[in-house]
Amino acid sequence: MGDVDPAFVQEQEHRPKLGITEAEGIPIIDLSILSSSDATPDHSQALEGLVKQVGNACRDWGFFQVINHGVSLEKREKIFNASKEFFAQPVEEKNKIRRDDKSMSGYYDTEHTKNVRDWKEVFDFASPNPILMYASCKPHEGEIIKWYNKWPEYYPELREVCEDYAKEIERLAFTLMELIALSLSLQPDRFHGFFKEQTTFIRLNHYPPCPAPHLALGVGRHKDPGALTILAQDDVGGLEVRRKSDGEWIFVKPTPNSYIINVGDVIQVWSNDAYESVEHRVKVNSEKERFSIPYFFNPAHDTLVKPLEEIANEKNPAKFRPYTWGEFLATRKRGNFQKLDVENIQTYHFRVSESADK
Repeated sequence: MGDVDPAFVQEQEHRPKLGITEAEGIPIIDLSILSSSDATPDHSQALEGLVKQVGNACRDWGFFQVINHGVSLEKREKIFNASKEFFAQPVEEKNKIRRDDKSMSGYYDTEHTKNVRDWKEVFDFASPNPILMYASCKPHEGEIIKWYNKWPEYYPELREVCEDYAKEIERLAFTLMELIALSLSLQPDRFHGFFKEQTTFIRLNHYPPCPAPHLALGVGRHKDPGALTILAQDDVGGLEVRRKSDGEWIFVKPTPNSYIINVGDVIQVWSNDAYESVEHRVKVNSEKERFSIPYFFNPAHDTLVKPLEEIANEKNPAKFRPYTWGEFLATRKRGNFQKLDVENIQTYHFRVSESADK
């Protein structure tokens, strides 16, 4: 991954030291009730309890873990093994499918990414393939193009493993969106229409051992811009979530075979701030490499993102101006390859009020 940037070293030495604690972890929610066909009053009560748990976690944390989720553990293990095999290849081979400004898919390492000092390497692929996207960050000026996945010729098995896994996680994503809809007193399928031509993608992350873990981060503090993120991580761990109640950074202890779920900016807008997208980051390890696989569940490119009419009203005025998801995503993507004179686009730029969502 290269040497640590000296400028980054100086920056990290002078940044505020935020506390890290494991005293109170993010909620763990058992989804096993969803696999039962029981129609008894007790079952209905248990479902209501599950919806309440999801709503509380979204409101109080913006994060939660799920167990007994129904995702094939065999396919989960296969994609982790495939990820390890892919990243073990020589960098010359990985660079043959390097990500560029023509598509969001492919390989990149943060040593060669503009304005990024994170310590990792990545392989992105879209699901479905291809996805429709605006050619320009100004939709009225640009045509619709297709972003195709790039797959390594030397490792043809990777495509099948990744596509099988994507189908498994998509089912979980729609289930979670139904639970979130119910927790907001909406119809369970309220969000489904936004994902008919989804721009979802999956990322294989590899965090090599870092010689100076106190001076670098696997991923710096950020919020996810999409709707929902579903993360699988190995037993090394490294994810930290900023607790809403006091701003402390909380280490997310790995729970075997669980998934970590977090609300993205799009759900924050749809819910009109009822549920908040929360900052998180990844710490590196000096001795062990780490692998993780986030699934970024994103709406269709032409989705107009705005507070839902069932939620925003005279008593609860809309807190965000509408924006087109594809325009937002295309602008963010442009910032990955160009040095911008201004901050890259953020959801809080669309706030109606003067108070920024920071």
